[in-house]
Amino acid sequence: MPYVNKNMNKEIERKINIMLRIISESKKPVGSKEISQKLSDLGIDLTERAIRYHLKIMDRGGLTRSVWKAGRLITEKGRTELSDSSVYEKVGLVISRIESLAYQMTFDINQKSGTVIVNLSFIPKNEFKSAIGVMKEVFKNNFGLGNMIAVAKEGSELGGISVPYGKVAFGTVCSVTIHGILTKEFIPVESKFSGVLQIENNKPLRFTDFINYCGSTLDPVEIFIRSKMTSIADAVKGSGKIVASFREIPAAAKDNAVDVLKKSEKIGLGGALLCGKPGQTLLEIPIGMDRVGLVICAGLNPIAAVEEIGIETESYALACLVDFKHLKSFWDII
Repeated sequence: MPYVNKNMNKEIERKINIMLRIISESKKPVGSKEISQKLSDLGIDLTERAIRYHLKIMDRGGLTRSVWKAGRLITEKGRTELSDSSVYEKVGLVISRIESLAYQMTFDINQKSGTVIVNLSFIPKNEFKSAIGVMKEVFKNNFGLGNMIAVAKEGSELGGISVPYGKVAFGTVCSVTIHGILTKEFIPVESKFSGVLQIENNKPLRFTDFINYCGSTLDPVEIFIRSKMTSIADAVKGSGKIVASFREIPAAAKDNAVDVLKKSEKIGLGGALLCGKPGQTLLEIPIGMDRVGLVICAGLNPIAAVEEIGIETESYALACLVDFKHLKSFWDII
């Protein structure tokens, strides 16, 4: 990295690169507390004091700029540095966060208690009623992940994240929650990819685009939504495109997994849109002889539908952990 001493410890260089990536993925200034939380989710333990030290290095190098007490924003020089930094530092952040949060969540499917993984979206307060009207059809057609949500007003917090003025925070259950639930029931899960799933005559047909988790630093769901690649409004009418993830489990665990997914669906956390057969392709995706494919709807599909009608949101997949007791049914909210 040209902005620091050539003899800089490689571990410090790696942490600075990751911090720069975290700042680059936010549209608003990022403070040391938020950076600390996201680093912790990635399995990196740094005190806020250490983070502030690294931020000063980044400021001196012109990679970030301080916005008084609000935090840091990345500069054009910072984006260039991030783009030019080693491939090793870029790859694997999403899959690492998936595995980390799946491990950290504490939800017990039998006790119906503990924390689950939530996506967070900020919706303009004056357009929230219209957004709810659009999302209603998505939840009705089961294209979200379950029906449990969390809502927070401006000035409050959701999952430790402050809600900006003029916004309403809307939390949806992330598909990685299903990953965590299965893992805690001793069912190994392999996260393969997230993709745009074509719905034809009210049935899943095939994936038209997908991004492997292990090769992306941004969550693929965010990419698909920002790129306007969905047509949720058409999907709820029978034919359109939604976002879904693809995971695999051992064939020997299928029966147990189906039972667990039924429990999850019953309490509003959602289950699998499709569960394949051992060793057989699923939606044209090849599966190993001893494996079973699972297709799970993205929790951000309702937000994608909101974006489609022109309501701009700020959405973050895998945003935070929220206690299940703080979630309510979407139908109770409306």
